[in-house]
Amino acid sequence: MTDADTGWLGRWRDVLSKLTPVADATDRSQLLARMLAPDGKVKILAFVNAHAMNMVAQQPCFCRDLLNTDFLLRDGSGMRVLMSVCGQAPGLNMNGTDFIPELLNTCKGKTVALWGTQLPYLEAAQRNLELQAGVRCVSVLDGFLPTEAYCDALKTAQPDVVILGMGMPKQEKVAVALAELASRSCLVVCGGAILDFLGGKVDRAPALFRRLGLEWLYRLVLEPRRLFKRYVLGNPLFLFRTAWFRSRVGRCAFFGAHD
Repeated sequence: MTDADTGWLGRWRDVLSKLTPVADATDRSQLLARMLAPDGKVKILAFVNAHAMNMVAQQPCFCRDLLNTDFLLRDGSGMRVLMSVCGQAPGLNMNGTDFIPELLNTCKGKTVALWGTQLPYLEAAQRNLELQAGVRCVSVLDGFLPTEAYCDALKTAQPDVVILGMGMPKQEKVAVALAELASRSCLVVCGGAILDFLGGKVDRAPALFRRLGLEWLYRLVLEPRRLFKRYVLGNPLFLFRTAWFRSRVGRCAFFGAHD
């Protein structure tokens, strides 16, 4: 286990140990309640997919930010494969594109900050959320500002929920910085492309693609230049790392250390 204590093997083990298991619909409902509980704490929600695990292997700082979250959910079929070969029940696929709108639909009357993507999609996301979820958007900023700008906005707006749509690893870095500043109940959500979806910039894959776990393929067809490296090169690399991780670290030894 020496190699697993340092380097990317150890980082993968730590992230897998941090994952919040969601076994069924009851777990999902209880998770929503815990996230939105007004307990005076700042909580961070983040998602881990195959692309994130490749980044964890290469970027120790990104790994540290993930380990500073309160709820870390598995996203996608790649993570299902990794967890299964390591002897861990993968549970429900908690992809943010489905789960974040569900979360926001339980936030009627709450104040929300939307920080990410760019105009006009950001404004469209604001209109859609206020209309459909009944939330009140108290701060709207694009995703290309320095971390300090979001920290200042948090102090001014004091939202109940912050949705970050900046992509990895920036949004996780910003989330940790926000959590260090906030002094009241607040849920900070690392949402990736969620504001692009909500604002109409990117279309969801047809239901068949989603059921088969192939939404990544649909997105690749729509944006081949931007996503070629992530999927065409990244997916085989992730599977190679999965096999290597399984052979070196083994099964089950790193699970069960949830907060």
